[in-house]
Amino acid sequence: MSEREPLIASEIQLKIPESEKTFDILKSESVENRMKKLFAIVLYATTSFSITVVNKEILTVYGFPSSNFLAFGQLFATIMILLLLHLVGKIVLPHFRSSLKNIFPLPIFYLGNLVFGLSSTKMLSLPMLTVLRRFSILMTMIGESLFLNMEQSDGKKLSVGVMILGSVVAAANDLTFNAKGYVNVTVNNLFTASNNVTMKKKLKAKELGKFGMLFYNAIFSIVILGIYVYIHDDITKFLSFPAWSDYKFATLFFLSCIMGLVLNFSIILMTDFGSPLLTTVIGCLKNILITYYGMIVGGDYIFDWLNFSGITMSLIGSLYFSYLALRRN
Repeated sequence: MSEREPLIASEIQLKIPESEKTFDILKSESVENRMKKLFAIVLYATTSFSITVVNKEILTVYGFPSSNFLAFGQLFATIMILLLLHLVGKIVLPHFRSSLKNIFPLPIFYLGNLVFGLSSTKMLSLPMLTVLRRFSILMTMIGESLFLNMEQSDGKKLSVGVMILGSVVAAANDLTFNAKGYVNVTVNNLFTASNNVTMKKKLKAKELGKFGMLFYNAIFSIVILGIYVYIHDDITKFLSFPAWSDYKFATLFFLSCIMGLVLNFSIILMTDFGSPLLTTVIGCLKNILITYYGMIVGGDYIFDWLNFSGITMSLIGSLYFSYLALRRN
């Protein structure tokens, strides 16, 4: 009996360091995952805010005639940069044949989100654009429930109700009402929700990887958009636009094309590390800054107390919703 006791003590002494080591590994993994999520959040919020402001400057202030050609430029820049990184060995892109089967229907949602998003930016003031984009949260929640079996709390549902009510109040007295812009932003919301939910499913399958998803989304989307641009003679509008001699405009156009890649990459990171809803929530937090920024800059917002009250109500609902979602994450 006395000989067995030292053996037990020895075993305990051996096991304690091993368990501590395991705990340290798990702890470090948790910190690493949190840092990845934080990086994705900061990258997405910063890029999304910046590209919205830049696109608004290009399409409204400078009056660039074709939002579709701006989308084409973003897709082209994405393809060229990723292809270059692949050729120099920095990233690996999956084979075309396998990607053709695995990528669809994501390019349809991706392209629709891009085209209708830019079109809405051109037609609507930034405050109304951001308020009407709240409907994408409702659509994303429905999509998560139907296709990802994810349910939301009563608090989140209540906050979404406040957001939607505020959006309706703001729209009821929008002095810059644009029917086509409203239709475009509604379609944009539908494509945003579909894109986020489908992207989450594709990332779970791990068939394409983050860069493969970006690259083949852009490849298939640019083919469809290129045909549309050619048919509508947007190339002529692009080439004859007089502001190309303006250094500031040319710089903004170049930045928009580059930031399109960074934004889409940050969305994939957000969806991978978090959820489609988290991506939408961070987008709404960013839109708070854009809303009040757009009241001052852009020149296409007309102040009205009822409209302003609806916008503020929608933002309060968005803040509470974001608090609930981020507290859980």
